[in-house]
Amino acid sequence: MGIHEGIDPPMLLAAMPQVRDPIFHRSVVLLLHHDDEGSFGLIINRPTELLVTDILESMEIEWAGSREALAYFGGPVRPQLGTVLCSAPSYAQGLSAAAEIWPGVATTQHFGDLAVLAKDPPPHLRLVLGYAGWGEEQLMKEILRNDWLTAPVQDELIFHSQPADAWERTLQSVGVNPATLPSWTPSGNGSAN
Repeated sequence: MGIHEGIDPPMLLAAMPQVRDPIFHRSVVLLLHHDDEGSFGLIINRPTELLVTDILESMEIEWAGSREALAYFGGPVRPQLGTVLCSAPSYAQGLSAAAEIWPGVATTQHFGDLAVLAKDPPPHLRLVLGYAGWGEEQLMKEILRNDWLTAPVQDELIFHSQPADAWERTLQSVGVNPATLPSWTPSGNGSAN
């Protein structure tokens, strides 16, 4: 059995209750890359208090979407790096550097693509700041010690209108009732780094 067996991005990772690190506690990560050198993904259920319109105005990009749209915290690595996660119809609208990561879901970090999307946002668009990263074999070790539950990607989980529900919904998508999981107190030994 290889160290990477069963890890085939894109996929969702749901932090199990023993993961008490406040960055990852009850988080859902859209895993985008996994190989011998490491892994990375975007936390998809952590809206910030930063308005997308304010971020884009500081970049001199006009935002035609909802004035209440919030940027999301994608993870602790390079928090100044923005990634757009959007519904795929926008992928076909002349974006120069977007990649379709899943049928119906595209991502880009290209400034020009951001400007195009901001003028006519697709039905689902998230500006995600930073990302979650793991070093060589780190993610696999965390999965093997049951810090993460893996789940298939579903558009409705990535773009759910109530991000606070994404963790429970991700667990339920693979038949796990969150209420049946053991509770962990902050003084417990479980924590993922």
